[in-house]
Amino acid sequence: MNTVQTYIGGRELVISDYDLNISFPTLVMYPTLVPSKPVSMGPYSLELAWDADIDAGEHPIVVISHGTGGTHLGYRTLAAHLALNGYVVLMPEHPGDNRNNNELANAPENLSNRPRHISLTIDALLHDPHFRSAVDTNRIAIIGHSMGGYTALAVAGGKPSTQQGQVVDVIADKRVKALVLLAPATPWFQEQDALREVIAPILMLTAEHDPHTPAWHANVVVQGLAEQTQLTHRVIKNAGHFSFMSPFPRAMQSPQFAPSTDPEGFDRASFQDTLKRDVLQFLIETL
Repeated sequence: MNTVQTYIGGRELVISDYDLNISFPTLVMYPTLVPSKPVSMGPYSLELAWDADIDAGEHPIVVISHGTGGTHLGYRTLAAHLALNGYVVLMPEHPGDNRNNNELANAPENLSNRPRHISLTIDALLHDPHFRSAVDTNRIAIIGHSMGGYTALAVAGGKPSTQQGQVVDVIADKRVKALVLLAPATPWFQEQDALREVIAPILMLTAEHDPHTPAWHANVVVQGLAEQTQLTHRVIKNAGHFSFMSPFPRAMQSPQFAPSTDPEGFDRASFQDTLKRDVLQFLIETL
């Protein structure tokens, strides 16, 4: 019996925000029948069939939202695994809150920009002739790490407020059917009923040793949801805040570069296998 080999396609979309007169890049990974080749993106090497046709079918959509000051390429291991298993994975680089330009990291407008840009990214995919006939608009999930966790909750119906109590203008995207939260940042959801309208099933993975989003951040989610049965929460033993990211190339690994570090004894590369398995199983069950 012959089996068809699936590979990972790669393509870049440029998302336009006409309200702010800006644009930002989004890397898309997706299943394809075209063999992949090494593609260099900055310090990273990815195995991709660049601009290849997407495999036929109706593929579910996953959007990955990176942390503040982070990189959309920081979750390439998980994204590649999902693409090999039939998902179209969108990885936007959040404008003004990324490794190259972090000027909006602590600005109130970042709280409204981030979730809106997730919706704009989904819109762009659905209007792109390369993808629009090959995706299932009824199966859309968001994966968010750290500030990306905030972003996912806001997109899914959370009602954030600034530290001064000002309500943030966010429009929920009802197309989103599932959330994966990785060490989510949540202080903007502490007002009563802030998360009551988040009804999507949630897989939340948090780190045992996390000075950036300690346990009370997860408790905001646990205590804020209207229905506790929608949440699966696991604490990853000995993990740190950045342990959910793909391992960095050896040349980038340094005690002075916090995102590349983990608590002593934690094997980030090995943990990626567990992360890939658990996230894929959750998406299969919920989408």
